[in-house]
Amino acid sequence: MTKPDCLFCELLREVSPRIVDSDELSYVIEDGFPVTKGHLLVISKRHAKDYFELSEEEHLSVFDLMAKHKKRIQDEDPSVSGFNVGMNSGQSAGQTVFHCHVHLIPRRGGDVEDPRGGVRHVIPGKGNY
Repeated sequence: MTKPDCLFCELLREVSPRIVDSDELSYVIEDGFPVTKGHLLVISKRHAKDYFELSEEEHLSVFDLMAKHKKRIQDEDPSVSGFNVGMNSGQSAGQTVFHCHVHLIPRRGGDVEDPRGGVRHVIPGKGNY
């Protein structure tokens, strides 16, 4: 089921050329505002506000597409040596599009001065330990 005023539902309804892959329950697009080259979003086809509203089958679909594209990215770009995988759930966590989507962000050695802490840096000053 899609929602009329949802950006990600609209992409699916239009069969957007931004969709680079899909299966029965999820689809993949290049992020519209990428933080690194190759930054992808894996999005549920059913309108669910976040990852926690997905069914077990939808979780597996999202995971399978992430794993497939992680491998593809690494096969195509040997400079990729790591990934951040993330999602925002709720406005206080930074979610701005309330349709489940998971970020797959390729990382390369030297892309930031000190990568230690990774996603822990979502709250400034709290990531270093």
